[in-house]
Amino acid sequence: MSYLIASPEHLASSARDLVRLGSVVADANAAAAAPTTGVLAAAVDEVSIQIAALFGAHAHSYQQLSAQAATFHEQFVQTLATASRAYASAEAVNASPLQTLEQQVLSVINAPTEALLGRPLIGDGANGSAPGQAGGAGGLLYGNGGSGAAGAAGQAGGAGGAAGLWGSGGTGGAGGAGAAGGSGGNGGLLYGDGGAGGTGGIALAGINGGNPGSGGDGGSALLFGSGGDGGQGGTGLVGADGSNPTPTGTQAGDGSSAGPNAAVGDILAVSGGIGADGQSGGPGVGGGSGGNGGAAVAYSNGTSSNMLAANGGDGGGGGLAGVGAAGGNGGTGGGAGVQDLLADSGSSGAALGGAGGAGASGGAQGGAGGNGGEGGYASAASANYAATATGGHGGVGGAGASGAVGLDGGTGGAGGNGGHGGLLIGTGGNGGAGGIGGSGGAGDIGGAGGNGGAGGVASSSGISTSHGGDGGDGGDGGDGGDAGAGGVGGVGGKGGNGGLLMGTGGDGGSGGSGGDGGLGGNGGHGGAGGKGGNADQHADDGAPGIGGGGGDAGAGGTAGSGGAGGGAGTGGALLGSAGAGGALGAAGLMGAGGTGGAPG
Repeated sequence: MSYLIASPEHLASSARDLVRLGSVVADANAAAAAPTTGVLAAAVDEVSIQIAALFGAHAHSYQQLSAQAATFHEQFVQTLATASRAYASAEAVNASPLQTLEQQVLSVINAPTEALLGRPLIGDGANGSAPGQAGGAGGLLYGNGGSGAAGAAGQAGGAGGAAGLWGSGGTGGAGGAGAAGGSGGNGGLLYGDGGAGGTGGIALAGINGGNPGSGGDGGSALLFGSGGDGGQGGTGLVGADGSNPTPTGTQAGDGSSAGPNAAVGDILAVSGGIGADGQSGGPGVGGGSGGNGGAAVAYSNGTSSNMLAANGGDGGGGGLAGVGAAGGNGGTGGGAGVQDLLADSGSSGAALGGAGGAGASGGAQGGAGGNGGEGGYASAASANYAATATGGHGGVGGAGASGAVGLDGGTGGAGGNGGHGGLLIGTGGNGGAGGIGGSGGAGDIGGAGGNGGAGGVASSSGISTSHGGDGGDGGDGGDGGDAGAGGVGGVGGKGGNGGLLMGTGGDGGSGGSGGDGGLGGNGGHGGAGGKGGNADQHADDGAPGIGGGGGDAGAGGTAGSGGAGGGAGTGGALLGSAGAGGALGAAGLMGAGGTGGAPG
């Protein structure tokens, strides 16, 4: 007796293919109709005319047969499609009663054990539905354990359900962030494989101390069967990038400026007061600017003038900055003047502008250096002897601070151990692979160096001479922040032991790969040198300041080393071999260094 098996899906697919095939043949016949049915005679003689008529007659006959074949093809496709729908309808009608009957029979069989033990006699355990819920146990006689549900953040994955007499254990659920994977369920008492352990959760800052979860252990077989594989460990925490604090935009108080000083006489020296340093800023607050130096002026009131001198006070230094903020700017040097238009004789006279205050260094973690203060002006006026006026030198710019460093990546989670094979016969499960180490964080950019202050302007009249002040040197840029190192890969899980009598031990899990090192931060730009002070036609301008050097690039993070492989499971006492030890994890990649800062 033979049986006919029909697949509605295949019948419907064949009908669609035949429709496409008929369309292609119809297009080809239409394209060939005109050239073949209208063949022209090669000449006007009777033989040529008869040959052309013969070919045309054959072409007309072919077109008539093609039309009949197309009609048959269309009828055949309709019949095939109708048969497909009929078979599908019959299956749908018959499926519902059979499924209902199956459920009714199982309900009658399982009712006593469910009432007494809360567990069916035949059937698979339910899968966990709520986060971290364990899978249900399989039927007492036959059935597989249900799979555990994945855990929420910080919650371990649910364990796989155990099988009854015959069946496989359920798979453990994946651990939530920072939590371990669920263990696999044990196989059936008589026969069945253990379930695989769940994957450990990835590391997440603020959960479980930022540590990843380990992989769940594989379930063991009892008498006959193979142990389940251990779950893979979670990935280590990614190192945070170095981040220079954002300044608040506020600035500490400025230093007070010194008042002017003037005197009249034939032999005298006058000096201006020194400006006070700027106040220091708190976290994120820039340092205050230094106070301006006091001006000094010396006048002669006689017919003979000797050793007139006026020295402007130096500007105050910039105030220290808080973390991440810019250093304070230096104060402007005080002006100086010597004036002797009445005396008809004398020996010397000099006016020296005060030096600009130095800019303060930037606050830690990428703060920019403060700008140097401008040098004070100088003026000399003498009708009958040479006096000199020299502008004050500009203040040096403050150095930029090094950028914030990146943090190291975390260690990968350990792999779960493989389940043991059946007590009598069975293969041990393989250990889970160790988790990948977290990558290191990148370093941040170094702070820019402050610009040097401009040299003071000098002027003279009569037979006096003048020299402009030299510009201040720019501050060096801060070094880029060093990057964090990659984390170490997790240790692989141990392979499960083979059956006591017969069976091969499971292989140890491979160690996790080390994390990649982070990228080093870029160096800060050096500050520009200050412009030399201008002098009038009687002398030379001051020399410009030298630009600050660019900051060095931050070092790239070192590569994380690979995790150690897990140990091998032992083989059976009578027959079987031990598993292979896990391989050492691959090391991560070395992080690239940053780019050095441009000079000023």
